[in-house]
Amino acid sequence: MDAQLQTLIDLQALDTKIAVLEAEQGRLPGQIEAVQAAIAQGRAAVQTLKGKLDTAKKDTRSKEKDLDVCQVKRQKSEARLYEVKTNKEYSAVLIEIEEIKQEKAKIEEEILSLMETQEQLAVEIRDAEAALKTREALGQQEETQIRQRLAAVDAELTGLRGERESVARDVPRDLLADYAKLLRGRGGLAVAPVGPDGICGGCRMTLTPQRLQEVKHQSALLNCESCGRFLYWLP
Repeated sequence: MDAQLQTLIDLQALDTKIAVLEAEQGRLPGQIEAVQAAIAQGRAAVQTLKGKLDTAKKDTRSKEKDLDVCQVKRQKSEARLYEVKTNKEYSAVLIEIEEIKQEKAKIEEEILSLMETQEQLAVEIRDAEAALKTREALGQQEETQIRQRLAAVDAELTGLRGERESVARDVPRDLLADYAKLLRGRGGLAVAPVGPDGICGGCRMTLTPQRLQEVKHQSALLNCESCGRFLYWLP
């Protein structure tokens, strides 16, 4: 095999590894953000429930004050029963008392509903806090693992880039420029294998019989007639 071709094959292998690791390097910070966002969402859920509970407690206290007001109004109305002088006035006060009783019953029902809401919210808060605690512990483990992987990827990339730089020194400047152009324009694959099926491993087009024979016995660099990639025989 031509020495330059072998160097290009080695360079392509390195660039493929580097591309894979760079893609992973780009994804990992997003994974950390996702873990942190999930925890933040859990915390927000707990705070939302606590806010609802505080509101329910405030509403309950307000209704209890309304209930006290009703009680005072009823006492005043009942006291007036002994002051009225006509049947008409007496009936009017009785109607007023009945309305106050209905208002009181309504407020009591609202207070009962609010207390039930508080009990339900207390259960939801307890469950949400337990889920948050589990999510925080799991999230800490996940983030630690992701950061460890990110550090390993960074270290591996540093080594591979150094190795690539060393290999690239053996490639003539013009050839390296052609290789780089193909790498950018052909989805990161500038050097493609050709197997017994006679198909370019890059564009999946079938080589002409003449080009296939040339690749099998190549002693110089050959390009795919369809995509322009450098070709090498892979039995």
